Amino acid sequence: MADAAIPTASVSSTPRRRFWRWLIGLPLLFVCGFSLLFAYLPVPEDKLIPAGEQGGGARQRSEAGTGLQAAWPEVPPVDDRQAALGRLLFYDPILSANDDRSCATCHHPDLGFSDGRKLAEGAHGEALRRNAPSLWNVAYATSLFWDGRARSLEEQMLIPLTAENEMGATVDDLLAQLQAIPDYVRRFEAAFPDGLTLNNVTAAIAAFERTLISRDAPFDRFAAGDFNALTPAQRRGFDVFRSAQTRCFECHAWPTFTNNQFAVLGVPDTDPANPDLGQVETRNAPDATRAFRTPGLRNVALSAPYMHNGAFATLDEVIDFYEQGGGPAFGVEVTPDEFIRGFTLTDQQRADLVAFLHALTDEPADLLAIPDSVPSGLPVVQRQDNPARALVERSTAAPFVAGEPRAPQTITVKSGESIQAGVDRAQPGDTVLVEPGVYHETVYVDVPQLTIRGVVQGEERPWLDGEKRLSDGFNTTGNDFILEGFGIRDYIGNGVLTTGAERIVYRDLIIQDTGIYGLYPVETTDVLIEKCVVSGIADAGIYVGQSRGPIIVRDNIAFENVTGIEIENSTHAEVYNNHVYNNTGGILVFLLPNNPSKVGYNTRVYDNLIENNNHPNFGAANAVVSKVPPGTGVMIMTADNTEVFNNIIRGNQTFGVALTSLYILYDRDTEFDLGPLPENNWIHDNTFENNGYDAQGMVKELGIPGADIMWTGEGWNNAFDQPGVSMFPPLLPGRSWPDPAKRAIWRVYDLLIGLLL
Repeated sequence: MADAAIPTASVSSTPRRRFWRWLIGLPLLFVCGFSLLFAYLPVPEDKLIPAGEQGGGARQRSEAGTGLQAAWPEVPPVDDRQAALGRLLFYDPILSANDDRSCATCHHPDLGFSDGRKLAEGAHGEALRRNAPSLWNVAYATSLFWDGRARSLEEQMLIPLTAENEMGATVDDLLAQLQAIPDYVRRFEAAFPDGLTLNNVTAAIAAFERTLISRDAPFDRFAAGDFNALTPAQRRGFDVFRSAQTRCFECHAWPTFTNNQFAVLGVPDTDPANPDLGQVETRNAPDATRAFRTPGLRNVALSAPYMHNGAFATLDEVIDFYEQGGGPAFGVEVTPDEFIRGFTLTDQQRADLVAFLHALTDEPADLLAIPDSVPSGLPVVQRQDNPARALVERSTAAPFVAGEPRAPQTITVKSGESIQAGVDRAQPGDTVLVEPGVYHETVYVDVPQLTIRGVVQGEERPWLDGEKRLSDGFNTTGNDFILEGFGIRDYIGNGVLTTGAERIVYRDLIIQDTGIYGLYPVETTDVLIEKCVVSGIADAGIYVGQSRGPIIVRDNIAFENVTGIEIENSTHAEVYNNHVYNNTGGILVFLLPNNPSKVGYNTRVYDNLIENNNHPNFGAANAVVSKVPPGTGVMIMTADNTEVFNNIIRGNQTFGVALTSLYILYDRDTEFDLGPLPENNWIHDNTFENNGYDAQGMVKELGIPGADIMWTGEGWNNAFDQPGVSMFPPLLPGRSWPDPAKRAIWRVYDLLIGLLL
């Protein structure tokens, strides 16, 4: 047997087996290798935003009782010696190449720390590209220049200092000139450990600019409780300013009267052949083309002309621009910011609004003082007459004297009387009781701890009727505010708007056709909205935005709106036991860029009936909500830690629940001011029926099939535990999946959907 021949077939089959093993094994090896790469390579995650930078919620001073008395942003303390040195440098022409221009040339204290010119004047007498902005309250700016390209005053200072067509200095010559002046050398050595350096030159000027604070205008005294600090015209103008009709307050938020964001307005170009494209020229931010930084309005009456290119000579012209809806009415092909929708003001309202802007004037005398001389011995700028000062209504009535404290009381308003008159008589702790009837007015509430209750008698209740001409039903800022028992209809702005307040309750309200929003608490903290019925709203029936929890939205009915309920850029919201139907979108949880709040997290949506939300979208074309497709049940965009569970979701023709990111609206190389990825959201244990049967809007345009659950693939750690329902993509990760598997499937979908979008 030892000498037996080996069968020939056995010998020839061995190489064949090896060949097939390699042929099959190599691709498997590659697949396994790629799978391991997909599973264990780093995945993108949003950077955590520190709590102090998240924004949102009421921004009041600790002692305040209303949203009017907002806390000023915190800024680093200013060194007095550095600021005093910076003041001399600010007014000294030695910083310019020809010793003929100082910072004050373009930022004159008598002209609102601007220059009174349409366009700033260059070193050779030529007009520069943009208007010289005011420096009042520049300490609070989060970016500098009209396009925001500088992040600090020190960084900003270097650009005009060394630009050939501005001050034109060279660093070596500048330092040599300053070193030759013993007074400057002595002052730098006293103010800075390392003496005279370029960094210290810019630091000193920045320190002086940070002292240019204006915060004791008539408005500030009004916000603090001196209700006579504003004239009657200015009070009426403030009501126009904070109305949903003009929406001025949305971008020019007190106390700085800017939100430090960027907005597309469509201001006509100085040279149409060479348009100024604004922020996009320096940063690819969302909606950056023709976007410019929103300036503060403190001392705005003194700093004409206005806009980034000085296009408008007067405040009246600015108001006219906004009234006409911005750039398109002036021949500029642009889609303006969604807050720019146009409006109609009476001549009285326009005059009142200008009067209110005058009430933002406060010029501390010590900050207006120009040094008699500077260490270089060169001449400083001279005082200038500003005709606007004669127009600014500085005087007010006698200071407000509060009445003696008294026990809370009930003020009854009968049909035919004015609700506002009753509110004006109220003190903190009072109840204003309103009897059934029809009232044609807007009610402004700045008193804290106030309850306004409508008397409900069977089917009868008090109705506020805006007659399709008034802006808002209620416009409130007071803390601890309760509003209940009213019907509100036919306004063109909002049913109820609350700004900057804490502990707000809306209860048992019927809202019909009130314009942009039905119930609209914005930048608030601790909100309860319950047992309200809202319909016919062109944006969100119930909207809670830029707010901090606890936020509770429960037991409401929302129908025939573009959006039934929306939680936007807010935290710790509970949305439950609501019935939303026949809206374009049932419930939205969004996080959007260019807003005061940079976060949206910890929203729970549960025990709701969300059905047949297939209404045509009638939102304004420039509003984000106009992109929501008809047939949307629940849509989560970019928000984090959202939990959607125990809801009945049925009959929504595009999708039941969709999870997506800002990349559905913006290119993937866009630089956002917040984290763009939706992370750690969980959809589970809902009842789905007949969703996604006829996809609409952008979903249809992309060729994506409708489904009960839809995910556009962003955010690797989202989870979906909904067995037996239709999904796009067809396999979605569950909460119990191991992280490597979640990362792997995320990476596949991210690649595929990235190509699709």
